[in-house]
Amino acid sequence: MRTGDLRLRFSVAAVVFTVACGVGYGQDSRTVSEPKIPPVCVKLEAKLFAAPDANGGKVREEDESKLDTERIQKALDGCGKGKAVELAGAGKAGNAFLSGPLDMREGVTLLVDKGVTVYGSRDPKVWEIHLPGDTADTVGLCGTSIPRPANFPAQLPADAPARRRGCRSLINISGTKNVGLMGEGTLDGRGYAKIMGKDYSWWEMARKAQPNDDLYYTPRLIVANHADGLVLYGIHLTNSGNFHVSVGQTDGFTAWGVHLQTPVNKELLKTTNDARNTDGIDPGTSSNITIAHSWIDNGDDNIAIKQGVSHMSVIDNHFYSGHGMSIGSETVLGQNYLLVDGLVENHTTSGIRIKSNVKRGGPVHDLVYENICMKDVPIPIAISPYYTNQTVEPFEDPKYEGDKIPDYKAITLRNITSETPGDVLIAGLNDAHRTEVALENVVIKGIKPGQVHLFYDDLAVKGTNIPLENLSETVKVVRDKSAPASADACEGKFVPMR
Repeated sequence: MRTGDLRLRFSVAAVVFTVACGVGYGQDSRTVSEPKIPPVCVKLEAKLFAAPDANGGKVREEDESKLDTERIQKALDGCGKGKAVELAGAGKAGNAFLSGPLDMREGVTLLVDKGVTVYGSRDPKVWEIHLPGDTADTVGLCGTSIPRPANFPAQLPADAPARRRGCRSLINISGTKNVGLMGEGTLDGRGYAKIMGKDYSWWEMARKAQPNDDLYYTPRLIVANHADGLVLYGIHLTNSGNFHVSVGQTDGFTAWGVHLQTPVNKELLKTTNDARNTDGIDPGTSSNITIAHSWIDNGDDNIAIKQGVSHMSVIDNHFYSGHGMSIGSETVLGQNYLLVDGLVENHTTSGIRIKSNVKRGGPVHDLVYENICMKDVPIPIAISPYYTNQTVEPFEDPKYEGDKIPDYKAITLRNITSETPGDVLIAGLNDAHRTEVALENVVIKGIKPGQVHLFYDDLAVKGTNIPLENLSETVKVVRDKSAPASADACEGKFVPMR
Protein backbone atom coordinates (compact mmCIF):
# COMPACT_ATOMS: atom_id res chain seq x y z
CA MET A 1 0.00 0.00 0.00
CA ARG A 2 1.27 3.40 -0.91
CA THR A 3 1.64 5.75 2.01
CA GLY A 4 1.41 9.49 2.03
CA ASP A 5 -0.86 12.29 2.98
CA LEU A 6 -3.72 13.01 0.61
CA ARG A 7 -5.27 16.41 1.17
CA LEU A 8 -8.01 17.82 -1.01
CA ARG A 9 -9.63 21.23 -0.67
CA PHE A 10 -12.36 22.31 -3.08
CA SER A 11 -12.88 25.77 -4.47
CA VAL A 12 -14.84 26.99 -7.48
CA ALA A 13 -11.77 27.48 -9.65
CA ALA A 14 -9.46 24.70 -8.52
CA VAL A 15 -8.74 22.18 -5.87
CA VAL A 16 -5.43 21.75 -4.11
CA PHE A 17 -4.22 18.18 -3.75
CA THR A 18 -1.09 17.49 -1.77
CA VAL A 19 0.65 14.16 -1.45
CA ALA A 20 4.11 13.30 -0.17
CA CYS A 21 5.46 12.91 -3.70
CA GLY A 22 3.99 15.94 -5.41
CA VAL A 23 1.13 18.31 -6.10
CA GLY A 24 -1.92 17.97 -8.35
CA TYR A 25 -5.61 18.79 -8.32
CA GLY A 26 -8.61 17.07 -6.75
CA GLN A 27 -12.34 17.53 -6.41
CA ASP A 28 -13.31 15.96 -3.06
CA SER A 29 -14.15 18.88 -0.77
CA ARG A 30 -12.87 17.08 2.32
CA THR A 31 -9.34 16.89 3.67
CA VAL A 32 -8.51 13.22 3.08
CA SER A 33 -5.51 11.51 4.67
CA GLU A 34 -4.39 7.89 4.68
CA PRO A 35 -6.79 6.11 7.06
CA LYS A 36 -5.66 4.75 10.40
CA ILE A 37 -6.73 1.47 11.94
CA PRO A 38 -8.67 2.10 15.18
CA PRO A 39 -8.08 0.24 18.46
CA VAL A 40 -9.58 -3.24 18.72
CA CYS A 41 -12.61 -3.91 20.94
CA VAL A 42 -12.66 -7.69 20.42
CA LYS A 43 -10.55 -10.23 18.56
CA LEU A 44 -12.17 -13.29 16.96
CA GLU A 45 -10.02 -16.20 15.83
CA ALA A 46 -10.79 -18.27 12.75
CA LYS A 47 -12.16 -21.76 13.43
CA LEU A 48 -12.17 -22.98 9.82
CA PHE A 49 -9.31 -23.76 7.46
CA ALA A 50 -9.50 -23.18 3.71
CA ALA A 51 -6.70 -24.75 1.71
CA PRO A 52 -5.22 -22.58 -1.06
CA ASP A 53 -6.48 -23.29 -4.57
CA ALA A 54 -6.77 -21.55 -7.96
CA ASN A 55 -9.69 -19.42 -6.75
CA GLY A 56 -7.87 -18.19 -3.64
CA GLY A 57 -9.00 -20.86 -1.18
CA LYS A 58 -11.35 -23.83 -0.83
CA VAL A 59 -13.79 -24.27 2.04
CA ARG A 60 -14.16 -27.92 3.00
CA GLU A 61 -17.53 -29.45 2.18
CA GLU A 62 -18.03 -30.56 5.79
CA ASP A 63 -17.60 -26.92 6.92
CA GLU A 64 -20.26 -25.41 4.63
CA SER A 65 -22.86 -25.33 7.43
CA LYS A 66 -20.52 -23.91 10.09
CA LEU A 67 -21.40 -20.25 9.71
CA ASP A 68 -19.61 -17.55 11.69
CA THR A 69 -22.32 -14.98 10.97
CA GLU A 70 -23.78 -14.92 14.48
CA ARG A 71 -20.54 -14.50 16.40
CA ILE A 72 -19.22 -11.80 14.03
CA GLN A 73 -22.53 -9.92 14.20
CA LYS A 74 -22.60 -10.16 17.99
CA ALA A 75 -19.11 -8.65 18.14
CA LEU A 76 -20.10 -5.81 15.77
CA ASP A 77 -23.21 -5.09 17.83
CA GLY A 78 -21.24 -4.85 21.06
CA CYS A 79 -18.25 -2.87 19.82
CA GLY A 80 -18.20 0.84 20.68
CA LYS A 81 -17.83 3.68 18.23
CA GLY A 82 -14.30 4.35 17.08
CA LYS A 83 -13.18 0.74 17.61
CA ALA A 84 -12.68 -2.38 15.49
CA VAL A 85 -13.71 -6.02 15.51
CA GLU A 86 -10.60 -7.95 14.49
CA LEU A 87 -10.85 -11.21 12.54
CA ALA A 88 -7.59 -13.04 13.13
CA GLY A 89 -5.97 -16.26 12.03
CA ALA A 90 -5.27 -19.15 14.38
CA GLY A 91 -2.19 -20.60 12.73
CA LYS A 92 -2.74 -24.05 11.26
CA ALA A 93 -6.04 -24.32 13.13
CA GLY A 94 -7.83 -21.67 11.15
CA ASN A 95 -7.52 -19.01 8.45
CA ALA A 96 -11.15 -18.67 7.33
CA PHE A 97 -14.55 -17.40 8.40
CA LEU A 98 -17.78 -18.44 6.63
CA SER A 99 -20.58 -15.93 6.76
CA GLY A 100 -23.92 -14.73 5.52
CA PRO A 101 -25.03 -11.07 5.64
CA LEU A 102 -23.42 -8.80 8.24
CA ASP A 103 -24.87 -5.46 9.37
CA MET A 104 -22.29 -2.82 10.23
CA ARG A 105 -22.82 -0.52 13.21
CA GLU A 106 -22.22 3.21 13.70
CA GLY A 107 -18.54 4.07 13.99
CA VAL A 108 -17.40 0.42 13.99
CA THR A 109 -14.65 -1.05 11.80
CA LEU A 110 -14.36 -4.65 10.65
CA LEU A 111 -10.63 -5.42 10.59
CA VAL A 112 -9.61 -8.52 8.61
CA ASP A 113 -6.02 -9.57 9.24
CA LYS A 114 -3.56 -10.53 6.52
CA GLY A 115 -3.91 -14.18 5.58
CA VAL A 116 -7.52 -14.34 6.78
CA THR A 117 -10.48 -14.71 4.40
CA VAL A 118 -14.19 -14.19 5.03
CA TYR A 119 -16.02 -16.44 2.56
CA GLY A 120 -19.64 -15.94 1.55
CA SER A 121 -22.00 -18.89 2.10
CA ARG A 122 -23.20 -20.90 -0.90
CA ASP A 123 -26.65 -21.29 0.66
CA PRO A 124 -29.13 -18.92 -1.05
CA LYS A 125 -31.51 -19.13 1.92
CA VAL A 126 -28.89 -17.39 4.04
CA TRP A 127 -29.00 -14.33 1.76
CA GLU A 128 -32.76 -13.97 1.29
CA ILE A 129 -34.40 -10.72 2.27
CA HIS A 130 -36.93 -11.37 5.05
CA LEU A 131 -39.70 -8.92 5.83
CA PRO A 132 -42.55 -8.99 8.39
CA GLY A 133 -45.30 -11.34 7.27
CA ASP A 134 -43.03 -13.84 5.55
CA THR A 135 -43.85 -17.48 6.17
CA ALA A 136 -41.68 -20.57 6.09
CA ASP A 137 -43.17 -21.72 2.79
CA THR A 138 -42.62 -18.43 1.00
CA VAL A 139 -40.35 -18.96 -2.00
CA GLY A 140 -37.42 -16.53 -2.21
CA LEU A 141 -35.72 -15.13 -5.27
CA CYS A 142 -32.08 -15.40 -4.19
CA GLY A 143 -30.18 -17.80 -6.40
CA THR A 144 -32.83 -17.72 -9.14
CA SER A 145 -33.63 -15.78 -12.29
CA ILE A 146 -36.98 -14.68 -13.75
CA PRO A 147 -38.06 -13.05 -17.03
CA ARG A 148 -37.73 -9.28 -16.84
CA PRO A 149 -41.16 -7.60 -16.49
CA ALA A 150 -41.91 -4.96 -19.13
CA ASN A 151 -42.45 -2.34 -16.42
CA PHE A 152 -39.42 -3.30 -14.29
CA PRO A 153 -38.34 -1.98 -11.81
CA ALA A 154 -41.79 -0.70 -10.91
CA GLN A 155 -43.27 -4.15 -10.30
CA LEU A 156 -42.29 -7.80 -10.24
CA PRO A 157 -44.70 -10.38 -11.72
CA ALA A 158 -47.87 -10.98 -9.70
CA ASP A 159 -46.85 -14.57 -8.98
CA ALA A 160 -43.39 -13.58 -7.72
CA PRO A 161 -42.68 -12.84 -4.03
CA ALA A 162 -42.74 -9.08 -4.66
CA ARG A 163 -41.78 -8.17 -1.10
CA ARG A 164 -38.52 -10.06 -1.46
CA ARG A 165 -36.05 -8.37 -3.72
CA GLY A 166 -33.54 -11.17 -4.01
CA CYS A 167 -30.36 -11.28 -1.95
CA ARG A 168 -28.73 -9.28 0.79
CA SER A 169 -25.03 -8.51 0.59
CA LEU A 170 -22.13 -9.81 2.63
CA ILE A 171 -21.56 -6.36 4.16
CA ASN A 172 -24.64 -4.15 4.64
CA ILE A 173 -24.40 -0.50 5.70
CA SER A 174 -27.66 1.43 5.91
CA GLY A 175 -28.12 4.76 7.68
CA THR A 176 -24.91 4.07 9.54
CA LYS A 177 -22.05 6.59 9.61
CA ASN A 178 -18.27 6.28 9.92
CA VAL A 179 -18.03 2.57 9.16
CA GLY A 180 -14.68 1.03 8.26
CA LEU A 181 -13.61 -2.12 6.43
CA MET A 182 -9.87 -2.45 6.90
CA GLY A 183 -6.90 -4.78 7.00
CA GLU A 184 -4.97 -6.79 4.44
CA GLY A 185 -7.32 -9.76 4.63
CA THR A 186 -9.95 -10.79 2.09
CA LEU A 187 -13.70 -10.79 1.55
CA ASP A 188 -14.48 -13.56 -0.98
CA GLY A 189 -17.97 -13.84 -2.50
CA ARG A 190 -17.27 -17.22 -4.17
CA GLY A 191 -19.16 -16.30 -7.34
CA TYR A 192 -17.54 -19.33 -9.01
CA ALA A 193 -19.02 -21.84 -6.51
CA LYS A 194 -22.15 -23.92 -7.09
CA ILE A 195 -25.18 -22.56 -5.24
CA MET A 196 -26.53 -25.08 -2.73
CA GLY A 197 -29.46 -26.96 -4.23
CA LYS A 198 -28.61 -25.77 -7.76
CA ASP A 199 -26.48 -27.10 -10.59
CA TYR A 200 -25.00 -23.68 -11.40
CA SER A 201 -22.82 -21.04 -9.79
CA TRP A 202 -23.73 -17.39 -9.17
CA TRP A 203 -21.72 -16.42 -12.27
CA GLU A 204 -23.20 -19.16 -14.44
CA MET A 205 -26.69 -17.98 -13.49
CA ALA A 206 -25.79 -14.39 -14.44
CA ARG A 207 -24.42 -15.41 -17.83
CA LYS A 208 -27.40 -17.66 -18.57
CA ALA A 209 -29.74 -14.72 -17.86
CA GLN A 210 -27.95 -12.44 -20.33
CA PRO A 211 -29.40 -13.39 -23.75
CA ASN A 212 -33.00 -12.52 -22.77
CA ASP A 213 -32.00 -9.84 -20.25
CA ASP A 214 -33.64 -11.84 -17.45
CA LEU A 215 -33.51 -10.63 -13.86
CA TYR A 216 -31.21 -12.68 -11.68
CA TYR A 217 -30.50 -12.47 -7.96
CA THR A 218 -27.04 -12.73 -6.42
CA PRO A 219 -25.38 -11.27 -3.31
CA ARG A 220 -23.02 -8.34 -3.70
CA LEU A 221 -20.00 -7.93 -1.45
CA ILE A 222 -20.62 -4.44 -0.02
CA VAL A 223 -23.77 -2.31 -0.27
CA ALA A 224 -23.81 1.04 1.52
CA ASN A 225 -26.62 3.58 1.61
CA HIS A 226 -26.72 6.75 3.72
CA ALA A 227 -23.26 5.72 4.91
CA ASP A 228 -21.47 9.05 5.42
CA GLY A 229 -17.82 8.67 6.34
CA LEU A 230 -17.41 5.15 4.93
CA VAL A 231 -13.78 4.01 4.64
CA LEU A 232 -12.29 1.00 2.84
CA TYR A 233 -8.60 0.63 3.62
CA GLY A 234 -6.22 -2.07 2.40
CA ILE A 235 -8.95 -4.69 2.14
CA HIS A 236 -8.89 -7.37 -0.59
CA LEU A 237 -12.21 -7.99 -2.37
CA THR A 238 -12.50 -11.07 -4.58
CA ASN A 239 -14.89 -13.26 -6.54
CA SER A 240 -18.06 -11.27 -5.93
CA GLY A 241 -21.25 -12.70 -7.37
CA ASN A 242 -22.22 -9.23 -8.61
CA PHE A 243 -21.01 -5.66 -7.90
CA HIS A 244 -18.20 -5.48 -5.34
CA VAL A 245 -18.85 -2.05 -3.81
CA SER A 246 -22.11 -0.16 -4.32
CA VAL A 247 -22.44 3.17 -2.50
CA GLY A 248 -25.49 5.45 -2.60
CA GLN A 249 -26.88 8.54 -0.85
CA THR A 250 -23.54 9.04 0.91
CA ASP A 251 -21.53 12.18 1.67
CA GLY A 252 -17.90 11.23 2.25
CA PHE A 253 -16.56 7.88 0.99
CA THR A 254 -12.89 6.88 0.87
CA ALA A 255 -11.35 3.78 -0.72
CA TRP A 256 -7.58 3.72 -0.12
CA GLY A 257 -5.24 0.88 -1.04
CA VAL A 258 -8.09 -1.48 -1.96
CA HIS A 259 -7.15 -4.64 -3.89
CA LEU A 260 -10.08 -5.94 -5.95
CA GLN A 261 -9.78 -9.00 -8.18
CA THR A 262 -12.53 -11.06 -9.80
CA PRO A 263 -12.14 -13.73 -10.92
CA VAL A 264 -8.96 -14.62 -9.07
CA ASN A 265 -8.65 -17.67 -11.33
CA LYS A 266 -8.22 -16.13 -14.79
CA GLU A 267 -8.79 -19.50 -16.48
CA LEU A 268 -12.49 -18.91 -15.76
CA LEU A 269 -12.44 -16.09 -18.32
CA LYS A 270 -11.90 -18.73 -21.01
CA THR A 271 -15.16 -20.52 -20.17
CA THR A 272 -18.83 -19.60 -19.81
CA ASN A 273 -18.29 -19.49 -16.05
CA ASP A 274 -16.97 -15.96 -16.19
CA ALA A 275 -17.75 -13.06 -13.90
CA ARG A 276 -20.54 -11.07 -15.53
CA ASN A 277 -21.58 -7.72 -13.96
CA THR A 278 -18.88 -7.78 -11.31
CA ASP A 279 -18.26 -4.01 -11.28
CA GLY A 280 -15.49 -2.81 -9.02
CA ILE A 281 -16.57 0.35 -7.19
CA ASP A 282 -19.87 2.03 -8.12
CA PRO A 283 -20.83 5.28 -6.35
CA GLY A 284 -24.22 6.83 -7.07
CA THR A 285 -26.22 9.82 -5.77
CA SER A 286 -23.26 10.67 -3.55
CA SER A 287 -20.66 13.39 -3.07
CA ASN A 288 -17.15 13.87 -1.73
CA ILE A 289 -15.55 10.62 -2.83
CA THR A 290 -11.89 9.67 -3.02
CA ILE A 291 -10.57 6.42 -4.52
CA ALA A 292 -6.80 6.32 -4.20
CA HIS A 293 -3.83 3.97 -4.57
CA SER A 294 -6.07 1.00 -5.41
CA TRP A 295 -5.78 -2.00 -7.74
CA ILE A 296 -8.87 -3.16 -9.63
CA ASP A 297 -9.08 -6.25 -11.89
CA ASN A 298 -12.63 -7.45 -12.51
CA GLY A 299 -15.36 -8.55 -14.93
CA ASP A 300 -17.11 -5.25 -15.69
CA ASP A 301 -16.51 -1.53 -15.14
CA ASN A 302 -13.47 -1.03 -12.93
CA ILE A 303 -15.11 2.11 -11.56
CA ALA A 304 -18.61 3.10 -12.72
CA ILE A 305 -19.84 6.49 -11.58
CA LYS A 306 -23.63 6.33 -11.49
CA GLN A 307 -26.00 9.28 -11.66
CA GLY A 308 -26.07 12.06 -9.10
CA VAL A 309 -22.35 11.99 -8.21
CA SER A 310 -20.37 15.16 -7.63
CA HIS A 311 -16.96 16.15 -6.22
CA MET A 312 -15.04 12.93 -6.76
CA SER A 313 -11.29 12.27 -7.00
CA VAL A 314 -9.71 9.12 -8.47
CA ILE A 315 -6.00 9.33 -7.68
CA ASP A 316 -3.07 7.01 -8.54
CA ASN A 317 -4.91 3.76 -9.30
CA HIS A 318 -4.19 0.71 -11.45
CA PHE A 319 -6.84 -1.05 -13.58
CA TYR A 320 -6.47 -4.43 -15.28
CA SER A 321 -9.30 -6.60 -16.70
CA GLY A 322 -12.54 -4.63 -16.84
CA HIS A 323 -14.35 -1.99 -18.86
CA GLY A 324 -12.31 0.97 -17.69
CA MET A 325 -12.92 4.28 -15.93
CA SER A 326 -16.62 4.74 -16.60
CA ILE A 327 -19.42 7.22 -16.11
CA GLY A 328 -22.98 5.99 -16.66
CA SER A 329 -24.89 4.52 -18.17
CA GLU A 330 -27.43 6.37 -16.00
CA THR A 331 -26.76 10.12 -16.09
CA VAL A 332 -30.28 11.52 -15.56
CA LEU A 333 -29.38 13.26 -12.28
CA GLY A 334 -26.01 14.35 -13.66
CA GLN A 335 -22.36 13.82 -12.80
CA ASN A 336 -19.97 16.71 -12.25
CA TYR A 337 -16.70 17.87 -10.73
CA LEU A 338 -14.58 14.78 -11.25
CA LEU A 339 -10.81 14.44 -11.33
CA VAL A 340 -9.04 11.29 -12.54
CA ASP A 341 -5.28 11.68 -12.08
CA GLY A 342 -2.44 9.16 -12.28
CA LEU A 343 -4.44 6.21 -13.66
CA VAL A 344 -2.76 3.21 -15.34
CA GLU A 345 -4.97 0.92 -17.43
CA ASN A 346 -3.62 -2.38 -18.74
CA HIS A 347 -5.88 -4.37 -21.15
CA THR A 348 -9.19 -2.85 -20.08
CA THR A 349 -11.78 -2.89 -22.90
CA SER A 350 -12.12 0.90 -22.76
CA GLY A 351 -10.00 3.57 -21.12
CA ILE A 352 -11.88 6.82 -20.50
CA ARG A 353 -15.53 5.89 -20.92
CA ILE A 354 -18.65 8.06 -20.64
CA LYS A 355 -21.73 6.10 -21.71
CA SER A 356 -25.42 6.93 -21.87
CA ASN A 357 -28.33 7.23 -24.29
CA VAL A 358 -31.65 9.05 -24.76
CA LYS A 359 -33.45 6.65 -22.42
CA ARG A 360 -31.21 7.36 -19.41
CA GLY A 361 -29.12 10.46 -20.14
CA GLY A 362 -28.59 13.83 -18.48
CA PRO A 363 -25.95 16.52 -17.83
CA VAL A 364 -22.29 15.57 -17.32
CA HIS A 365 -19.82 18.40 -16.90
CA ASP A 366 -16.58 19.69 -15.36
CA LEU A 367 -14.47 16.57 -15.65
CA VAL A 368 -10.66 16.40 -15.76
CA TYR A 369 -8.71 13.30 -16.80
CA GLU A 370 -4.94 13.71 -16.66
CA ASN A 371 -1.68 11.78 -16.44
CA ILE A 372 -3.23 8.53 -17.67
CA CYS A 373 -1.31 5.63 -19.24
CA MET A 374 -2.94 2.82 -21.24
CA LYS A 375 -1.75 -0.34 -22.95
CA ASP A 376 -3.72 -2.91 -24.97
CA VAL A 377 -6.91 -0.89 -24.61
CA PRO A 378 -9.07 -1.27 -27.79
CA ILE A 379 -10.98 2.00 -27.22
CA PRO A 380 -8.81 4.45 -25.25
CA ILE A 381 -11.47 7.19 -25.38
CA ALA A 382 -15.25 6.63 -25.61
CA ILE A 383 -17.43 9.65 -24.86
CA SER A 384 -20.74 8.48 -26.22
CA PRO A 385 -24.52 9.05 -26.24
CA TYR A 386 -24.87 5.72 -28.12
CA TYR A 387 -24.88 3.19 -25.25
CA THR A 388 -26.58 -0.12 -26.18
CA ASN A 389 -25.97 -2.23 -23.05
CA GLN A 390 -22.87 -3.78 -24.61
CA THR A 391 -19.28 -4.02 -23.38
CA VAL A 392 -18.23 -1.26 -25.79
CA GLU A 393 -20.13 1.46 -27.58
CA PRO A 394 -21.03 1.37 -31.29
CA PHE A 395 -19.49 4.08 -33.45
CA GLU A 396 -22.85 5.17 -34.88
CA ASP A 397 -26.09 6.44 -33.36
CA PRO A 398 -28.45 3.48 -32.69
CA LYS A 399 -31.40 5.89 -33.16
CA TYR A 400 -33.13 5.11 -29.88
CA GLU A 401 -36.13 7.23 -28.94
CA GLY A 402 -36.33 9.05 -25.63
CA ASP A 403 -36.28 12.42 -23.92
CA LYS A 404 -33.48 11.88 -21.40
CA ILE A 405 -30.70 13.48 -23.38
CA PRO A 406 -26.99 12.97 -22.64
CA ASP A 407 -25.23 16.35 -22.59
CA TYR A 408 -21.45 16.42 -22.10
CA LYS A 409 -19.71 19.71 -21.38
CA ALA A 410 -16.38 21.05 -20.01
CA ILE A 411 -14.38 17.82 -20.30
CA THR A 412 -10.57 18.05 -20.27
CA LEU A 413 -8.24 15.23 -21.32
CA ARG A 414 -4.63 16.14 -20.51
CA ASN A 415 -1.42 14.12 -20.71
CA ILE A 416 -3.10 10.93 -21.92
CA THR A 417 -0.93 8.23 -23.54
CA SER A 418 -1.96 4.92 -25.06
CA GLU A 419 1.07 2.76 -25.84
CA THR A 420 -0.96 0.74 -28.35
CA PRO A 421 -3.37 1.88 -31.11
CA GLY A 422 -7.11 1.97 -30.55
CA ASP A 423 -10.31 3.76 -31.49
CA VAL A 424 -11.39 7.20 -30.29
CA LEU A 425 -15.11 7.95 -30.07
CA ILE A 426 -16.21 11.45 -29.04
CA ALA A 427 -19.80 12.25 -29.93
CA GLY A 428 -22.63 14.57 -29.10
CA LEU A 429 -26.20 13.54 -29.77
CA ASN A 430 -27.07 16.34 -32.17
CA ASP A 431 -26.38 20.00 -32.88
CA ALA A 432 -28.47 21.08 -29.89
CA HIS A 433 -26.48 18.78 -27.58
CA ARG A 434 -22.87 19.06 -28.66
CA THR A 435 -20.03 17.50 -26.68
CA GLU A 436 -17.30 19.89 -25.51
CA VAL A 437 -13.83 18.40 -24.99
CA ALA A 438 -10.34 19.84 -24.63
CA LEU A 439 -7.53 17.53 -25.78
CA GLU A 440 -4.11 18.52 -24.46
CA ASN A 441 -1.10 16.29 -25.10
CA VAL A 442 -3.21 13.24 -25.98
CA VAL A 443 -1.22 10.53 -27.78
CA ILE A 444 -2.62 7.25 -29.14
CA LYS A 445 0.44 5.54 -30.61
CA GLY A 446 -0.16 4.03 -34.05
CA ILE A 447 -3.70 5.38 -34.42
CA LYS A 448 -5.09 5.43 -37.99
CA PRO A 449 -7.60 7.91 -39.48
CA GLY A 450 -10.24 5.16 -39.68
CA GLN A 451 -10.08 4.77 -35.89
CA VAL A 452 -11.31 8.31 -35.23
CA HIS A 453 -15.08 8.69 -34.75
CA LEU A 454 -16.19 12.27 -34.06
CA PHE A 455 -19.72 13.70 -34.32
CA TYR A 456 -21.32 16.91 -33.04
CA ASP A 457 -18.23 18.00 -31.13
CA ASP A 458 -16.58 21.26 -30.11
CA LEU A 459 -12.92 20.38 -29.64
CA ALA A 460 -10.04 22.48 -28.33
CA VAL A 461 -6.87 20.65 -29.35
CA LYS A 462 -3.25 21.13 -28.32
CA GLY A 463 -0.44 18.63 -28.82
CA THR A 464 -2.16 15.46 -30.04
CA ASN A 465 -1.39 12.87 -32.72
CA ILE A 466 -5.06 11.97 -33.23
CA PRO A 467 -5.80 12.44 -36.97
CA LEU A 468 -8.22 15.33 -37.35
CA GLU A 469 -8.44 15.58 -41.12
CA ASN A 470 -11.56 14.99 -43.21
CA LEU A 471 -13.85 15.22 -40.21
CA SER A 472 -17.62 15.32 -40.26
CA GLU A 473 -18.99 18.81 -40.85
CA THR A 474 -20.67 18.47 -37.43
CA VAL A 475 -17.25 18.75 -35.72
CA LYS A 476 -15.65 22.10 -34.90
CA VAL A 477 -11.97 22.17 -33.94
CA VAL A 478 -9.94 25.00 -32.43
CA ARG A 479 -6.38 23.86 -32.92
CA ASP A 480 -3.04 24.74 -31.37
CA LYS A 481 -0.38 23.08 -33.55
CA SER A 482 2.02 22.39 -30.68
CA ALA A 483 3.71 18.99 -30.88
CA PRO A 484 2.91 16.36 -28.22
CA ALA A 485 5.19 16.21 -25.19
CA SER A 486 7.58 13.36 -24.45
CA ALA A 487 6.46 9.92 -25.65
CA ASP A 488 8.08 8.26 -22.60
CA ALA A 489 5.51 9.44 -20.05
CA CYS A 490 4.42 5.85 -19.31
CA GLU A 491 7.82 4.22 -18.92
CA GLY A 492 7.80 1.89 -15.90
CA LYS A 493 4.09 2.47 -15.20
CA PHE A 494 2.80 -0.96 -16.24
CA VAL A 495 3.36 -3.28 -13.30
CA PRO A 496 1.68 -6.57 -12.27
CA MET A 497 -1.55 -6.65 -10.27
CA ARG A 498 -1.01 -6.56 -6.52
